[in-house]
Amino acid sequence: MPERGVLIAIGGGEDKEGGRTILKEVRRRVPGRVLVLATVASHQPEGYFDMYEKAFEDMDLELRELYVNERFETNDPEKLKLFDGACGVFFTGGDQLRISSQIGDTPIETRIRQILEEGGVVAGTSAGASMMSGTMLVRGQSSESYRIGDLHMAPGLGLVRDMIIDQHFAERGRIGRLLGAVAHNPRVLGVGIDEDTAVVFEDSKMKVIGRAAVYIVDGGEVTHSNVAEAEADYALSMHDVRLHVLTEGDEFDIKTRRPKGGMPEEGRGWSPSR
Repeated sequence: MPERGVLIAIGGGEDKEGGRTILKEVRRRVPGRVLVLATVASHQPEGYFDMYEKAFEDMDLELRELYVNERFETNDPEKLKLFDGACGVFFTGGDQLRISSQIGDTPIETRIRQILEEGGVVAGTSAGASMMSGTMLVRGQSSESYRIGDLHMAPGLGLVRDMIIDQHFAERGRIGRLLGAVAHNPRVLGVGIDEDTAVVFEDSKMKVIGRAAVYIVDGGEVTHSNVAEAEADYALSMHDVRLHVLTEGDEFDIKTRRPKGGMPEEGRGWSPSR
């Protein structure tokens, strides 16, 4: 977890026109006015900046767009100047491999980590959430049981440790592939985030905000798995895996791996008007 700052992982599809609960939380966590909008994950970033500029328009923020087409651009002084005075970074969706391969271990990543160390916020939606893991899910079948070998993972930026984050979770039926990822390494927590839902990481805790749910797969007490012995395309077998389902206001202690029920400010449940 970040030493001082805050991470916000969003499952994609966050509300940009109604109550904008998640975007307002991002703004609340930015301890200044400058937010860097990183559209790095997209192969075609046109339109992202305008969309988010409109979504944040009444929140007293100065948005600056960061796009990196080729890795060498991360040394460009003009790109690095975008971070001057910035207190937050927001990663839009697309392909998480573009984020890790283009800015991983570069001066831009260094500036992002400095923002966290200085008490700022790093948020990411969809691919921008997945890249926060040390190991990130890249590809895998959705809407069916995990089959051995049908999973592609790669190194992420590692802003959170011992965790794998998946997004668009219930909407795309991704429970099978998250179970498969945890079966490969039961030490890590699997975190699946629904659309228009987010996890706020602060200190050693996670808090859920938004309209749907967050699923946490804990394989720490698994007693059996066939992931290492079964032939390719064989269905996964895993016993004694623990599953938590959290909704708005719920918290999860990462150190103890235990959930804690909570209440949204205006009572349990979701209201689109908030």
